[in-house]
Amino acid sequence: MEKQIKLYEKFLYEIWKGQNFSKDAITEEGKEIEVLSPGFENRELGGPDFIDAKVKIGSITYSGDVEIDILHSDWKAHGHFINKKYNKVILHIVLNNNSKQNFVHTQDNRKVDTFCITAFLNNTLRNNIQKAIVSERDTRLHKMLCFEINKIVNEKEKLNFLYELGLKRFKQKSDKMLQRLKEITYLKELSIKEPIINYDFDESFYNRTFTQADFSNKDLWLQLIYESIFEALGYSHNKDIMKNLAKSANISFLRKFRTKDNYIDYIESALFNISGLIPDVAKLPDTETSIYTRKLYQIWNEIKNEYDGRIYHETQWHFFQMHPQNFPTIRIAGGARIAYRLISGNLIPRFLHNIEDISDMWQLTKELKQLMFVEAEDYWQRHYVFDQPANGEIKFFIGSSRIDEIIVNVMLPIISIYLDLFNREKLSQKVIDIYINYYQNNNNSIVNEVSSTLLLKDAWKRSVLYQGVIELFRSYCLQEKCLECKIGAKAFG
Repeated sequence: MEKQIKLYEKFLYEIWKGQNFSKDAITEEGKEIEVLSPGFENRELGGPDFIDAKVKIGSITYSGDVEIDILHSDWKAHGHFINKKYNKVILHIVLNNNSKQNFVHTQDNRKVDTFCITAFLNNTLRNNIQKAIVSERDTRLHKMLCFEINKIVNEKEKLNFLYELGLKRFKQKSDKMLQRLKEITYLKELSIKEPIINYDFDESFYNRTFTQADFSNKDLWLQLIYESIFEALGYSHNKDIMKNLAKSANISFLRKFRTKDNYIDYIESALFNISGLIPDVAKLPDTETSIYTRKLYQIWNEIKNEYDGRIYHETQWHFFQMHPQNFPTIRIAGGARIAYRLISGNLIPRFLHNIEDISDMWQLTKELKQLMFVEAEDYWQRHYVFDQPANGEIKFFIGSSRIDEIIVNVMLPIISIYLDLFNREKLSQKVIDIYINYYQNNNNSIVNEVSSTLLLKDAWKRSVLYQGVIELFRSYCLQEKCLECKIGAKAFG
């Protein structure tokens, strides 16, 4: 796509070199332009399009460089305003002044006149160029200011920086998990129930030195993993309410029914009734409710007196414009089975056992994924919502890409801090090695776009690089901190 855009700019290069204007040129501010020399086309990578030009603008004759862009906004979108190579630009030529501005500014904050070439072309030439550009403009990549020039940074340098950012992101996640673990520990001591009670921690919490003994209670770790997984299952639209659901129907509450023969039904009943997503069976005739829905209703009548927390409402959940596989009903069904494995299925001991005993990294990651995989079963094989059959069979509650997200963003950071806190440094380092060598099977639009812009191939699929790409985009690209970025600093330097 960018090659085509560059081709269109080439048209303007030829017009500038031949000075093929239909009338005398003036800047956007109304100053007359007299081109004494258009300069020489810059054949090197990076920098203005023409160098060593000589142009009289108004009453002053300037010697320097000329930059040609399709849009006025490209000056900023292409990062020229932070690139020292553009500090000698004396005239900014555009086909479309979409910014409605008379100037642009260089990195050293010098004002440069803009010349919108459109009105000075003959109609046929102008129409042909504009028609070609408009058809492509909406799909251009503008989120990374270095997209035109980062090729001067070699692939190894890019990957090294992404690797560094990926490790930084893992450390940030581990620190966040540790902070949450401390909160859970402290709240349990104070018998504060989340999320029905709002609270602010005072100095006694922040000044407290937690010891290994403070984290010896198994349920603290299970609660941290449980609510973190629920948050991950909620994606962007439902992550907050999914996490709050796990705080409301917490591990301590769900554990009360562990001795029941059909324990998974009790977990589902608690989660779906507390979520507010189950229909009010008492108000519906038998013909409009399934056996499954009535079973969850009956179980809830049995256990609801054990619950003193918050009940949510179906309007708080997002279904609109979501793929049915991502509906919160399906995610809660999957989450219920994860909760079952956490409490009754020894999920964490098995996870740790695999890390400790399996040396082959490929086999290890395969086994870890298998522990988190949740196939669809029973009622939810044929339904996306309550009492409305799905068109086809549902194969899984938690699939491959979501498993990768959970392992990388939840399980490995939490296991890492657990091993660190209990002085198992060697095994903790192995967790980092898993993270570094893990491959994510995800389709993330941000990662795809940034990787394409950086001209990277399949290397970014390694989790450490995948996470590094996300960190790069969020902490540098979106913030326009290009000169603080090792890639941007070299590209714009």
